[in-house]
Amino acid sequence: MRKGGKRKSTSQKQETEVKASSSSQENQKENHKLASQAKRAKTSKPQPQLEYFEDKRNLEDLWKAAFPVGTEWDQLDSVYQFNWNFLNLEEAFEEGGRLYGKKVYLFGCTEPQLVPYKGENKVICIPVVVAVVSPFPPSDKIGINSVQREAEEIVPMKQMKMDWVPYIPLENRDSQVDRLQSQMFILSCTQRRPTKTAPPSPGLSIGIRVALKQMKIDRLKKYEYCLPYFYQPLKEDELEQSTEVQIIFPAAQKPVFCEFDWELDELDEFTDQLIEADELDKDKKDAFKEFVKERVREAKKANRQAREARKKALEEMSEETKAAFVNMRFYKFYPVPTPDTPDVSNVKAPFINRYYGKAHEVL
Repeated sequence: MRKGGKRKSTSQKQETEVKASSSSQENQKENHKLASQAKRAKTSKPQPQLEYFEDKRNLEDLWKAAFPVGTEWDQLDSVYQFNWNFLNLEEAFEEGGRLYGKKVYLFGCTEPQLVPYKGENKVICIPVVVAVVSPFPPSDKIGINSVQREAEEIVPMKQMKMDWVPYIPLENRDSQVDRLQSQMFILSCTQRRPTKTAPPSPGLSIGIRVALKQMKIDRLKKYEYCLPYFYQPLKEDELEQSTEVQIIFPAAQKPVFCEFDWELDELDEFTDQLIEADELDKDKKDAFKEFVKERVREAKKANRQAREARKKALEEMSEETKAAFVNMRFYKFYPVPTPDTPDVSNVKAPFINRYYGKAHEVL
């Protein structure tokens, strides 16, 4: 009996030890859990607040996509320093808008204007978009002209790395371009902007190095003198009627810049007036007169050829094409006012350039 009682006592003692050990382990787990939670609570970072961005409008970048023809390279950054808003252009393509459902060709340009901004007047390079409603491209040529250049050039767009390309609205940019049958085309340019580059190889002669550098400068400068070209065969060109020629006579001291009208000006008298005004050396009188006569002959020939070309174009033109020229419309878009951009409402003008003339409507 006593032996059995001893075993029972021993068994109870072991059971008590097991329970105590189990209770201790549970306490340790609970303490570890609490410590882990406290550590996580202590080290967890505050959750950042969600930021909401406005969805981009379908045609929001249309004005940027149209190359600003004729803008100086070093002015391009100043054009994009403001977040200009062309909501008026975007809305024109919506149902009920002026350009809705029509085939449209768009090009950009810039106009430096003195406008108020943040309490003071500043000269700002204002972006402008011209929209041409036409069933076919208004032109495949570019005019190159400036006061510094002796003669105007009319060259193919592709020579200046320009072309009409489809504009793809944001919602369609995952689609294949050839399946979209786009009605919107922009004048695009693939010429890279000039950057600071390494000097030419020292192995080249000084003359060749200077020539290469000058060639690049002259080529790039052409872009600053570019104007979108347009020829309206149904309307006599102002150049066909003009009797004026631009004269840039080379001289040792300084070139002679002037305009000569072969109907209104008498050459001898015109030349004497330049000599009296110290604009021309007396010993260059005969050379100057011959120079002017040659420019007049060239201008008259160009006018005659232009009239003949227009007459021939009209004779060969279909009635459908004539109707297209008659119904062609030019719209000129300026940025709409916003709190973050200069107010351009007082400087809007219908004039586009010497080839296109005036817009039918300014917005």
